[in-house]
Amino acid sequence: MAATETLTSAARVPGPPELLPGRPDAIIDLQTAEGLALASAEWRYADCAVREIDFVAVGSESDPLGPGDVPNRTYDIVPHAETLDFDDSDWRVLAPAETKARLANGRVCFNWYRIAVTVPERIGDLDPTGATLVFEIVVDDYAEIWVDGALPLALGDTGGHVVGGFNSPNRVVLTQDAKPGQRFQVAVFGINGPISASPANYIWMRSGTLDIFVADRARVAEEAALHVERSDPGIDDILPDPRMERVAGGFEFTEGPVWTRDGALLFSSPNTNAIYRLTAEGRVAVFRPKSGYTGVDIGRYHQPGSNGLTFDPAGRLTICQHGNRRIVRVNPHGDVTVMADRYEGRRLNSPNDLVYRSDGMLYFTDPPFGLPDVFDDPAKELDFSGVFSVRGEHISLVTDELEGPNGLAFSPDERYLYVGNWDPDRKVVMRYPIDAYGAAGRGDVFFDMTAADGEDAIDGIKVDERGNLYICGPGGIWVLGSDGAHIATLRLPEAPHNLTFGDADSRTLYVTALTSVYRIRLAVAGIRPI
Repeated sequence: MAATETLTSAARVPGPPELLPGRPDAIIDLQTAEGLALASAEWRYADCAVREIDFVAVGSESDPLGPGDVPNRTYDIVPHAETLDFDDSDWRVLAPAETKARLANGRVCFNWYRIAVTVPERIGDLDPTGATLVFEIVVDDYAEIWVDGALPLALGDTGGHVVGGFNSPNRVVLTQDAKPGQRFQVAVFGINGPISASPANYIWMRSGTLDIFVADRARVAEEAALHVERSDPGIDDILPDPRMERVAGGFEFTEGPVWTRDGALLFSSPNTNAIYRLTAEGRVAVFRPKSGYTGVDIGRYHQPGSNGLTFDPAGRLTICQHGNRRIVRVNPHGDVTVMADRYEGRRLNSPNDLVYRSDGMLYFTDPPFGLPDVFDDPAKELDFSGVFSVRGEHISLVTDELEGPNGLAFSPDERYLYVGNWDPDRKVVMRYPIDAYGAAGRGDVFFDMTAADGEDAIDGIKVDERGNLYICGPGGIWVLGSDGAHIATLRLPEAPHNLTFGDADSRTLYVTALTSVYRIRLAVAGIRPI
């Protein structure tokens, strides 16, 4: 973002915590005989036991943070009834009223409830075809929910598949496109709590329902104004339906979006030092707090947190940290590896954006926009703003010719690296040829926006499979052809600062724009991290 840009945070009033807005269109109460009959379902039940088992101590030469080779003893909870094909035929069948009975052994205890539900042909007068189905259960005291043998886990998750809190509802979306006859196997693992206090009571089910939201009612986005200024009719092949949705809002400043393999959007909040996760159901959670800095002088920083985010070819999240002035990679065990923090012994400025080549070579930009006093910060050690490449432990300078190198992206064939310049006096997109070894040649000006209206310079850049560029620039998102021709400018309600391609087919453009996140559906797929 611009060094001179300032934002003020308005007071926020808490909103409703429901997973989807308003009341559902129908409810199937799974604690009644009528509800169970409608869903062709029955509850099956079993107590759990804690068993001592053989295991191994942590750490080995090949994996210091994983299971090692030295035997030890620990505990497990049996049975493991979470799988889709688990045979519960000899379990106790619970009558509807018995779901509210106090069960398990009390104190430190666990249990299983299993139920298979089928989407009915009709629910009263409602045709459930295309509806969103939410399984909601409140277990006294905690629950974990498996659906068809899966328990999705992500940092920051609460209240969905994993524990929601003391006597809190767990709400899990079974489908967003229901079909009559569709069947879901649900396994509920009950936990007596608080575990640390070993309470003198038991486990029971306060409520269990299927909530049905018809297709139009389940929307967790709102229409937003998108104005398309056409310079070339080719934009109609890229954006045949010029509509946009606002999918999240209320932030101070959003940046660095990236789509995850499990179908969610991660994005940075540099000002508040956090990474958020937005799910397909519209739930926003803190994915990583303290995402860029934990120093005692954090109050001096305007943007101490993370900025650019991406994944390496192995699927590991890589983060530009402003306050820590480095790039880190998050490893499978949650520890981090520092990918870059110095060049020729001097600390980096504040890494801003990054992209991997398909062979794992990393490229990043390093303007001083994350430092408290920006270009004049006394802690600044480099006398230039660089574009760098990283291979292993070796860091190379790609170029130091730009005042504010910011967003960057590769062409589809990876022969060219595009770099945007956040400089009010020189708003240019540069193009650098990259050879087979990752070295950059002399760059040239690919497109010049200096004379365009708008206070912003150039921020995030992404490229689609046809080689078209999508650039957060003055006045909106600039769409350029692979030949540098201006195709269109997309004007949003807020200034866009970064963007990424998401959804299963990579044809949705997600845009982080100041206080909100928007999405635009395209006809062409974009390139995203491997």
